[in-house]
Amino acid sequence: MCGIVGFVGQGNTKDILLAGLSRLEYRGYDSAGIALYSQPFTMVKAVGKLEELKKKVSASKDCQLPYSMGIGHTRWATHGKASEKNAHPHLSMHKEVVLVHNGIIENFAELKTFLQEQGYSFYSDTDTEVAVNLIEYYYRKDKDILKALFSVQKELKGSYAFAIMFQEDANTLYAMRKDSPLIVGKGENAFYLASDVSAFLDYTNEIYPVENREILSLSEKEIHIYNKNAEEVQRSSAIAELSQSQIHKGEYLHFMEKEIFEQPKVVKDTLLYACNQENEEPTGNAENPEFSYEAFSMTKKDFQEISRVRIIACGSAYHAGWVLKSVCESLARVPVQVELASEFRYNHPILEKGELVISISQSGETADTLAALKEAKKLGAKTLSIVNVKGSAIARESDFVFYTQAGPEIAVATTKAYSCQLAAGYIFSLLLAKAKGKISKEETRSLTEELFLLPGKIQQCLSFDQEILPMAKELKDADNIFFLGRGLDWAISMEGALKLKEISYIHCESYSSGELKHGTISLIEKGSPVIGLLSQEELAGKSISNIHEVRSRGAKCFAIRMEDIAIEEEDFAHNLIVPKTHPLFAGSLLVLPLQFLSYQVSLLKGFDPDKPRNLAKSVTVE
Repeated sequence: MCGIVGFVGQGNTKDILLAGLSRLEYRGYDSAGIALYSQPFTMVKAVGKLEELKKKVSASKDCQLPYSMGIGHTRWATHGKASEKNAHPHLSMHKEVVLVHNGIIENFAELKTFLQEQGYSFYSDTDTEVAVNLIEYYYRKDKDILKALFSVQKELKGSYAFAIMFQEDANTLYAMRKDSPLIVGKGENAFYLASDVSAFLDYTNEIYPVENREILSLSEKEIHIYNKNAEEVQRSSAIAELSQSQIHKGEYLHFMEKEIFEQPKVVKDTLLYACNQENEEPTGNAENPEFSYEAFSMTKKDFQEISRVRIIACGSAYHAGWVLKSVCESLARVPVQVELASEFRYNHPILEKGELVISISQSGETADTLAALKEAKKLGAKTLSIVNVKGSAIARESDFVFYTQAGPEIAVATTKAYSCQLAAGYIFSLLLAKAKGKISKEETRSLTEELFLLPGKIQQCLSFDQEILPMAKELKDADNIFFLGRGLDWAISMEGALKLKEISYIHCESYSSGELKHGTISLIEKGSPVIGLLSQEELAGKSISNIHEVRSRGAKCFAIRMEDIAIEEEDFAHNLIVPKTHPLFAGSLLVLPLQFLSYQVSLLKGFDPDKPRNLAKSVTVE
């Protein structure tokens, strides 16, 4: 997901843009640039880290002049490789319009052909240059900026968020969006524009959300918002729920470290949120809290009508879906299917009456998940989203929504948002089982009490911060690492493997240990690192037998287990123990040492765990 910033008003435009881009670095990028309003526009672009752009800006005499308006961008290459010519901002052929863009213009090829027929030429390989030239084409034709933008809106297919400056309007910053996030901040004699509120939170927390297909004009003291019918919309500002402390690392070296340590609090907050709707007192009492159906925007009847569940998600959210499947089927005895959102639409899905489709996404903007959700709705399914961002596209598109309480997650590799997704899955499963009459009141109370003990047990697991270091040192030079588990342990091992490969760049794979003899064991050789997860008592014996199989072939084995699972310690080079909890909730504890392991290995290899190569925080294009 690329990053957009914009500013108009009284302030040091250059520094505001660069500071905003710094706040958006976590989203992932391979080039960056800014454009400052002048005649002609002043533009600076650079490939690589933001430091390269800052050096070029600092060396530019033109950039030291005062400016009242500008736009900036961190780009993740899609159309065209990472290069200065493909970096944003992009300038129209006649140099009348400059813009930055998040998203994908799906019909750029046919639009490019049309513009070439009108005499336009192109210097880059991007779809964005097509968009800026199309805006200029209509502007030269209509002689009216807003009319031109509405004309372009009708022509573009795909997703976009634009911040735009026109050479003939020295006082107004324009913006428009479709299926890509954009938000406005109101300062003193200034307006800020960004794809993420964190970009300008150091300056203001007064915000205007931008709805889909809206077009904006921003000047020093005024904001005008127009809907897709070109009607002006009156909208009050709101106060952002985020605080500055949430977007700063504080005492921690990295955001990933900070976010791992925040997990006891955010999991507790998510549990309390499910008991406490509309600022009322928690359901039940302090000793016996009860989860509320309304936390999912649903009624008991809505839960009772669910006959099947289909989960669509990507990456870590997909792994959380596998945990939800295991817990839900165990407690509620309702069949659950988990699918990659990117494959859902192309598998010719068949949805049954009473089937609930659950979309899981941290950002609520994941392109594949959003597209799959829309397809599910088209097929007539009821939809529930589990997201971390209020007002996000997936939340707005869904019939029902549950908001995890992770707060802003800056590190690309998710930790606390994943843990909150697990908690949401536990709560959903418990409520479904309760609504279906599959568990007694006593069982419901006992499981609820166990869930509220989780934050304290997660807190205990934070001691793995140092305990994991010897294991990390043994694994940092590995070429391949294998993760084994059965049932829920396998679901968690998928997340452990992903986390380690994301930020250490070691090839890691997770396998159901029962599948070893169906091919996987051929990969085991002397010294192969194998990490076994052991928390399910009924399956532990089988998993330990599988560990013996790989050990007999020379594998070096490591165990992460719940404290009541007995092992022969000499079988393992390292043996990490998490506190005892209900086996269905064990994943919330097993994942902590796996997160610390990936973090420590990344540091030992000299990498930045917050900004892994080639990865973006939110994947908002297919």
